[in-house]
Amino acid sequence: MSAESEPENPPQRILLVTGVLGAGKTTALRTLEDMGWEAIDNFPIRLLDRLLETEPGSAQLDAGSPLAIGFDTRTRGFDPAKTIERVKRLSTRGDLSVTTLFLDCGGTELERRYNETRRRHPMSEDKPAATGIAAERELLEPLRRWADVVISTTDFSTNDLQQAIREQFGRITPQRTTLTISSFGFSRGTPPLADLVFDMRFLANPHWDDGLRPLSGQDAPVGDYIRQDPAFAEAFARIRDLLLLLLPRFQVQGKAYVNIAFGCTGGRHRSVFMAEQIASALRDAGFSPTLLHRNLGSRAADMVEGTQT
Repeated sequence: MSAESEPENPPQRILLVTGVLGAGKTTALRTLEDMGWEAIDNFPIRLLDRLLETEPGSAQLDAGSPLAIGFDTRTRGFDPAKTIERVKRLSTRGDLSVTTLFLDCGGTELERRYNETRRRHPMSEDKPAATGIAAERELLEPLRRWADVVISTTDFSTNDLQQAIREQFGRITPQRTTLTISSFGFSRGTPPLADLVFDMRFLANPHWDDGLRPLSGQDAPVGDYIRQDPAFAEAFARIRDLLLLLLPRFQVQGKAYVNIAFGCTGGRHRSVFMAEQIASALRDAGFSPTLLHRNLGSRAADMVEGTQT
């Protein structure tokens, strides 16, 4: 490989997260961590070179796990000018891709947040919070002007900031939602953590067919029986299309877990079959659901199923 050639491995992504105290640094770092970043908070920025240094001949930093480093004015030896110079030097390295995020917030809103949490601003000492906020803003102004990305959280809720972080940095490490499809029997209780529950008790019940009762929704004869119900095809299509609409939106909103549950009376036939069919359709659409059948091993009983209609 010549000196002008591109490096064999992509550069390690480094995001420096700083800003005024109370603007949401902790929330930003937690969101990045949920997105797959390795996050370090309250890091002594003077040790940044040591953290990122690599010995001659050693393996390159793992570019597969981007690193977010949080620091602020409380860091020992904090100096915006020296920080900028240090990051400039690091930015010349071919094995690193360094970005600085500055979180800002209006003074009136910061005062409200400090009053709400009853915390004292570290730079106000025995004076009003506004004094400390003003002093901190003056100290940080060079870093704010120099930062690559500035996000103002003045009018943001916690969810708004999380969404802004995902939109700004999610394209680096797309977050994958953990999707679970399950079946259950209403007679044995509704799953407590289900985000969406679909009731399959409107479909014809295989329990009342003597030849199908010992089987389950995983068996072909039961599936054939349920498909013959005139309501099945349309219900399946509508549920599938609804999920294909909702699941990408859940992912954009940063929902880490989505649990979709299908229920019937005993949890052995209709709910199992529909869960299997929906899971298959979602896999065809590019999702990777985990399939669980809570009551598949439960005993079929007329008392549980109720009277035949």
